Amino acid sequence: MEIIVKLDDMLYARRMTLTELAEKVDITLANLSILKTGKAKAIRFSTLAAICAALECQPGDVLGFGEPTE
Repeated sequence: MEIIVKLDDMLYARRMTLTELAEKVDITLANLSILKTGKAKAIRFSTLAAICAALECQPGDVLGFGEPTE
């Protein structure tokens, strides 16, 4: 079991690009891409809060816990 990042799903649902989200959250595109691909080892609560505010969602909409799909 592991933490699963569902950022792609939220971006698709909100019709937003990764670049647009990076600008709204004020995070580099490279760091956001690392998070999106599930390669990040940690995320600050302040970053998670900013992502949720920009996407108008809850942390559970962005992160999940379960078996990897790959």
